[in-house]
Amino acid sequence: MPAIENSSRLKKFWRERVVGLIVAQLTQGFTPQQIALTLALGVSLALFPILGATTFLCAVVAFWLRLNQPVIQLVNWLAYPLQFALLLPFIRCGEWLLRAPPVPISIPQMLQQFHAAPGNFLREFGLTGLHGIFAWLLSAPMVAALIYFTALSPLKKLAQFKK
Repeated sequence: MPAIENSSRLKKFWRERVVGLIVAQLTQGFTPQQIALTLALGVSLALFPILGATTFLCAVVAFWLRLNQPVIQLVNWLAYPLQFALLLPFIRCGEWLLRAPPVPISIPQMLQQFHAAPGNFLREFGLTGLHGIFAWLLSAPMVAALIYFTALSPLKKLAQFKK
């Protein structure tokens, strides 16, 4: 029974907090193009391979492009599991593309080292982070374009329905 309750709560959350927020934006003057861009940039920025940086990135980009802050931050929050899952693949891809030797990575050890000596951590893993950022920079525009064009058509239909 708890699995059914969790599924029901997840559906309710998705319907009320995600879909409801997007529909509300359509009724408040945001165009389907603006919402699609917000979703696309929210996901692609949420995949940035430096933990803790995505909220700031999303806020700056949304402010700069006059996009909706709550929507981009919600998308950023929802995409967090993807960021974590793609962290190591981005690093390894960047190492491969730049022909850098792979650095052994252990998340618990890295967290411990970061808390113990942030300066030493940055010296040891700073280049590794740049490898991940390089791979992300190559893939982020494609991810954003894919999401933008995938979301645009349904958002235009939804906007016509709301009129």
